Formats: sequence, C-alpha cells, structure tokens
Amino acid sequence: MRKVIVLNNLTLDGVMQGPGRPEEDTRDGFTFGGWAGPYNDAVKGQAMGEGMSKGADLLFGRRTYEDFYAVWPNRPGNPFSEALTNTPKYVASRTLAEPLPWDNSILLSGDAAGQVAELKRERDGTLTMFGSGQLIGALIAADLIDEYLLMVHPLVLGSGRRLFGHGRSAELELIDAVTSDTGVVIAAYRRSR
Repeated sequence: MRKVIVLNNLTLDGVMQGPGRPEEDTRDGFTFGGWAGPYNDAVKGQAMGEGMSKGADLLFGRRTYEDFYAVWPNRPGNPFSEALTNTPKYVASRTLAEPLPWDNSILLSGDAAGQVAELKRERDGTLTMFGSGQLIGALIAADLIDEYLLMVHPLVLGSGRRLFGHGRSAELELIDAVTSDTGVVIAAYRRSR
C-alpha cells in the first residue's frame, strides 16, 4: 500500500501560506509571501532533495499544481525542474479538465479522498504532497495521511492559512529531526495508528 507524505514549510504558528514568493498566495489579504526564503540553506535544501528523490509520485491540489506549473518548467537546468516534470503528478480538482498542461499529469476529479484512497491501495510506493492545504484537510478528515516532513521555521506570522485546524485530531510519532544552520527544525512525523 502506498503512503501519503506531506512535505511542507511551516511557521511556528502553523502557517503554510505563501512560503516561496510574495505573490504566491495572497488570498485573504496575506502579505507575508516569501517568508521561507531567508531560511534556505544547505541542510534545508538537502532535506527537500531527499524528500523529492525517493521516487515518489506527486499529489497536488489545483492551486499548488497551477503554481508549480507556472514556476518549475520555466527553470531549465534546475534539477528540481527536471524531477518535477518527469514524475507522475496526480492533481485533485473539480474545475480542471484534461489534458493537463504539464507532462505526466493525471487528473483526479470528483471525490479527492476517495480517489486518493484508491491510489493508496493500487500499489506500494509513496505519494508526496507539497502545499495543497485544502486537499490536505480533506485527506486528514479521511485519515489518509501517513507521514509529515515539516520544515518549521523560527518565525511567527500571526495570520495566514495553517496546515492543521481541519477539525480532526491526530497523534503523531516523531521519527527523525534535524535543525538547519538557520534554525529551521526539519521534523519527520509518522501517524500513530
């Protein structure tokens, strides 16, 4: 059975909105976009690289898919760009239609949790998620997330969309942790069953 792993940047107060760029996600008047950039270092880069290099397929919500597609294919020569383009990408959306524009993209329309449950049963391996807060909420509610690799930044924003808070509790077990040179705690948690 496949595992679903969430790999996300977070602030200490759980904000996951707009870590990459100022214009990345300005919903609800969010003005702190790009907050994760000053904390990038070799340790954090290695953790992201390891998270992407495990041969996992990717799972996205529509917004994150469209954002990644707008950025990564336009960065030739970047190893992340090639990996992201060549990897199968499952996209949960009720508004997109096939064919999807990015190579190796597969649309999951309708009930996202039901389709992800089916993907988990199909075979072994991993589905890795970046961003995709609304989809994560649906998968938390359906108890479909197995692990979290969270990069917790030493920063409190006080506002923004948060990773947790979807009305369901979960007990997690810490399975690995390292601190980057910039103070980012990179912690891997497994769902306690």
